[in-house]
Amino acid sequence: MTTALYRRYRPENFAEVIGQDHVTAPLRQALRSGQVNHAYLFSGPRGCGKTTSARILARILNCAQNTEENPTDTPCGVCPSCVELARGGPGSLDVVEIDAASHGGVDDARELRERATFAPARDRYKVFILDEAHMVSNQGFNALLKIVEEPPPHIKFIFATTEPDKVIGTIRSRTHHYPFRLVPPDVLVPYLQQLCDSERVPVASGVLPLVVRAGGGSVRDTLSVLDQLIAGSGGGEVGYEGAAALLGYTQASLLDDLVEAVAARDGASAFRVVERVISTGHEPRRFVEDLLERLRDLIVIAASGDAADAALRDVPTDQLDRMRLQARHLGASELSRSADLCNAALTEMTGATSPRLHLELLMARLLLPAAEDTRSSLGARLDRLERGLPADGAAAVRVPVAGPPAAPAAVPAPQPPA
Repeated sequence: MTTALYRRYRPENFAEVIGQDHVTAPLRQALRSGQVNHAYLFSGPRGCGKTTSARILARILNCAQNTEENPTDTPCGVCPSCVELARGGPGSLDVVEIDAASHGGVDDARELRERATFAPARDRYKVFILDEAHMVSNQGFNALLKIVEEPPPHIKFIFATTEPDKVIGTIRSRTHHYPFRLVPPDVLVPYLQQLCDSERVPVASGVLPLVVRAGGGSVRDTLSVLDQLIAGSGGGEVGYEGAAALLGYTQASLLDDLVEAVAARDGASAFRVVERVISTGHEPRRFVEDLLERLRDLIVIAASGDAADAALRDVPTDQLDRMRLQARHLGASELSRSADLCNAALTEMTGATSPRLHLELLMARLLLPAAEDTRSSLGARLDRLERGLPADGAAAVRVPVAGPPAAPAAVPAPQPPA
């Protein structure tokens, strides 16, 4: 039985924590200078490193190499405390991790307060890590207030929470608050590639951006998605089509066909794409979300020109070349109008009893700008005319212009009889 990726690659020191330099840099500086506070509050979205950083901080505080004369910001990894608190270690008696979601009552707080009065069993500090601290009741926080305000010198508190506003102000004001953030894609994608190289798992082009998108910036969620794809690949390459199908995203080829059909005002091709979406089991609302994201990328390309590579660095080169052509064919005004229509359709499709009907109506609106008398529709039609294209997308037909009516033929005058 294998161990989950997020557990195998859990950071063991602050240098391994990715995407949280605004937190790890000041924490490491405080550790190096020996200016460690008695209580910390780590807040942020789930899976971004709060509890892991709390464990790393506890590991450094109780490291045998970390003394008052020689403070350090990196655990040695060989002393008994570091070994016990390492990845997969048994844990230490002097580092107590409490799940406040199930131990948030006033009785639990009183028990914690009593335990805090005892000296550490072996190490320098007794560290209490309260995970999901926002689940502690107000009475529980009030019971902890005195010891958090004036703790014994051997006590350190680390609160980790996704909702810092629910931690009462009297506790929050006595801590050093460090807000964690979601990790951006330009940090996560190289990290995932490095991890796949370590695992010797080949990954097809375009898969890692899908994984990052599914993870939503959470490192733990992203690693769980990648772990699922690796397990389903059977030891082979993680393919793009399989990843898109498993994660519920629309394949790029479907989006290409639809965007090109809209640019050409080809209604038959556009509705064939809708039929393919429904027949393959895609959720119509998810398809519209993916279409809106594609339109956003095309708007970025239209606005940035040759500099779009920096903004869309995760898009494969061949796909980016196709998107440049699509942005050129549609034009900025049409792209903006289409994005507005997709955004409005997403709202209409929420809770709709017939999402396919809304999807087909959206296709009709995208294909028929002349049917609307709005400013964006007029701008899209004018943009097509300026680029030498017919406003309605139909092929231009030359109609002969009628000239002035021809003069009637002169009738010869009758000749007088001879």
